[in-house]
Amino acid sequence: MDKENDDAGDHEEASQYALSVTLEDDMMEDDEEEDEEDNEDDEQDGEVEEDDNEDEEESTLTFKDGVNPLDLVEDGAFTDQLYQKFVGMDYEALAEKKRKALVDNRPGGSVKKVRQDDLSGASMEEILEAMNYGMQRRSRKRKKKGRQKGSRNKLTPEITRLLGDATYHYALGNFEEAIPILSEVIMKAPHLPDAYHTLGLVHHALGNEKKALNFYTIAAHLAPRDSSLWELLFDWFNRRGQTPRAIYCISRAITADPKNINLKYCRASLYVKVGDYRRAAASYEHIVQTCPDDVEALKTGANMYKLCGQLEHSVHILGEYLKSHPTEPELSVIDLLASMLMQNNAHSDALQHIERAQLVSCSKKELPLEMKVKEGICHAYLGNSEKAEMLFSALEQKSADHAELITELADSFMSLEQYSSALKYYLMLKGTTDSNNGFLHIKMARCYLSLNDRVQAISCFYLALKALENNIDARLTLASLLLEEAREEDAILLLSPLDNISCSDLQTDKSEPWWCNGKVKLKLCHIYRAKGMHKEFVDTIYSLVREALCIEVLQQKVRVKKRLTKSVLLERVKVLNKHQMDNLLCGSISVTPASDMSRANRAKKLLEKKAKVKEEKRAKAMAAGADWQSDDSDEDPPEEIHKESPLPDLLKDKDNYDLIIDLCKSLASLHRYCEALEIINLALKVTRNISSVAEELRSLGAQIAYNTPDPEHGLDCVKYIADQHPYSYAAWNCYYKVITRFDDWYARHFKFLRGKRDKLKDCAAPMIISGHHLTRKSRHQDAAREYLEAYKLLPENALINLCVGTALINLALGLRLQNKHQSVAQGLAFLYNNLRLCENSQEALYNLARAFHHIGLVTLATVYYQHVLAIRQKDCPLPKPPHENQESAENLLPGYCDLRREAAFNLHLIYKKSGAVDLARMVLRDHCTF
Repeated sequence: MDKENDDAGDHEEASQYALSVTLEDDMMEDDEEEDEEDNEDDEQDGEVEEDDNEDEEESTLTFKDGVNPLDLVEDGAFTDQLYQKFVGMDYEALAEKKRKALVDNRPGGSVKKVRQDDLSGASMEEILEAMNYGMQRRSRKRKKKGRQKGSRNKLTPEITRLLGDATYHYALGNFEEAIPILSEVIMKAPHLPDAYHTLGLVHHALGNEKKALNFYTIAAHLAPRDSSLWELLFDWFNRRGQTPRAIYCISRAITADPKNINLKYCRASLYVKVGDYRRAAASYEHIVQTCPDDVEALKTGANMYKLCGQLEHSVHILGEYLKSHPTEPELSVIDLLASMLMQNNAHSDALQHIERAQLVSCSKKELPLEMKVKEGICHAYLGNSEKAEMLFSALEQKSADHAELITELADSFMSLEQYSSALKYYLMLKGTTDSNNGFLHIKMARCYLSLNDRVQAISCFYLALKALENNIDARLTLASLLLEEAREEDAILLLSPLDNISCSDLQTDKSEPWWCNGKVKLKLCHIYRAKGMHKEFVDTIYSLVREALCIEVLQQKVRVKKRLTKSVLLERVKVLNKHQMDNLLCGSISVTPASDMSRANRAKKLLEKKAKVKEEKRAKAMAAGADWQSDDSDEDPPEEIHKESPLPDLLKDKDNYDLIIDLCKSLASLHRYCEALEIINLALKVTRNISSVAEELRSLGAQIAYNTPDPEHGLDCVKYIADQHPYSYAAWNCYYKVITRFDDWYARHFKFLRGKRDKLKDCAAPMIISGHHLTRKSRHQDAAREYLEAYKLLPENALINLCVGTALINLALGLRLQNKHQSVAQGLAFLYNNLRLCENSQEALYNLARAFHHIGLVTLATVYYQHVLAIRQKDCPLPKPPHENQESAENLLPGYCDLRREAAFNLHLIYKKSGAVDLARMVLRDHCTF
């Protein structure tokens, strides 16, 4: 809530400042017009008759009939509302005045500025002067030629008497007696400024600062030509840091007293304080127009224009000053102008001004050293090296006292790419107070680097980092130099954090230590990556990449519309209350925008609706006899904090995609599969538009999911690979191995497999996988149906023939099948076909023998077991997916491809069951002993 109030206050202050400076701009134009008109009036001879209506500046503050101004002042928020109202009223009044001026403008005529009538016959100042208490305000009356103007609003004797009594009580310190008298005067003459001013003095003496300010504000707007009142309000707001209101008041004071230079200086300094350099520059330029010999205002205004990016205008006003002072130019102005011309690469013009200054004002003495150096720099840029060196010789003799000039000169040579000369002057600074400056060593290192002296450059960078250890650019440049010199260990030591110190240790301030910077870690991880140090590479960059990807993913999500809280709605409804206060003042123009009024009305309706719903719930709960508690919370929901990415350019540089892929591979090599899959899934969410990168990431995710015992995070990757490569047995093998690790996997993937079967009628892999699942469920008839569908597509495939044969054999052993012999014969036919396709291999013979053994044809089983025993099978590599490392196979014993032991064991069971125990013992001894 505090933050919301602060934001609302900032918005209100910004709005007030915008209105104030807009009004001030118009006032400044009116001041210039008034100065011109006064000059025209001074040139005229004779007496001037002026009409009272033209002389008087009407006050824009009026009150409706029946409205007591004292009731408004009692309101604590009246000061803020009155200030905002008056700013808008003054702006509208000025706009109306300009419109009338345009309508009434006639050739040869002049628009007269209206002036204020004295609303009182005997002013407060005259009364105090008569009483000789010395507390009067200085008169701001304008002296005019001709007769003195009259007054349109004469005070009645009763009002004059009451004012005299109130002033008498105030002078004696009887403040409590003065208040009711002044209140009576206000009720009878509500537009009399003296009563409000005196009442403000009384409340100020009593310590009621808020009320005093209210009365001062009304008095100032009733007497807008009284500069002292506006100065009083300016001091009050300025002391309390309310800069927009202070600017408004001092602008009104300047309008009332346009020849007061001190006020204009104060206003310009306020603009500088708030960072409004454009208006500050315009204010200083206006001061120079009033006081052409004010050099400090001229230079300050030129610097302000420079700060707001108007360098050309700075050069213009400085040049105009020099044109108006051709015989006695100010050297400081010429020096500033030359500096700005040099920054604008106008070295020829700058040189002309310096040489002209020497001819005009310095013919009997030398130029200051600063201007000599600037002259030499201009000659250097124009190619006059010899002339430049002659001018720089004076600086070499006084190098100890002019370190800033030497630095400026060396920087100029750096920009000219004359690194030898730049290095010469940088070396002159050794032994001075700037010798321990880290930036000086960085500049020297860059000079050495440009001169191909890497050894000296490295030395200077090390010296710079002693003073500027948090300079990331210098550290990275030094690391690159060390790598080019094949000093990888030194580069790693340079970029590695201090011993036993982490990023969370040195958090005494908001700045992070240099070793936690993303650029430093990125550079360090590239070194580890090039050296093949996977563990160090992962430890350095994994957390940063993960955080950066998470932030990128969050920024891509659609933000839910924030629900307005009750506190926000109440804040918006306050606009309606302010609008009602504005309506109490007759003739006022509301400054509240129509959009704010509409939003306030909607907020009011929403609050009424919430209150109605809340009351209905409470009544319903009370009727049911239950305790009712409101579930509405007035607290603001926590705002989403925008966190900056530690690697903001991670997804902008294509090389960083390779970094992410290498990171995932390194994590997989360290068996950190879950972390690797997490990085892959995050990267896929932000790289979907880059097909090549996404394809490689999914392939890598499928490989990792193939190896990890918990493949949940890599399931989408293997499905994508199988979907993109439906005719690849390697892709389906990977998919099948991953999904079989889940419990009840077929129910989860039935839809995917069925979709593939319906879409790709000529793809056998989904049929085989379905058949395997049905075999595991002992649904051999359904399994045989799936295998036969695959057989129609690939009749010469050995695996499919084996699967069909085993399914038919298992089906024949069921109890419900009637034509068992036909099923057995068909199954054996497929197994013989598998034997043919495998070219009588040991594995095919064993499968056939096992089938005969399974159905009870032990004689035929014995024959084929003996054929298996007669073949010595050599070990061969086990088939693996292409991405797996073939050398990282399990530690298998020799003969892991030989099936003779299995065949011997099954054969001994046949012999033993038939009673040939000796034969069984002999088979075990010959083939199953070690």
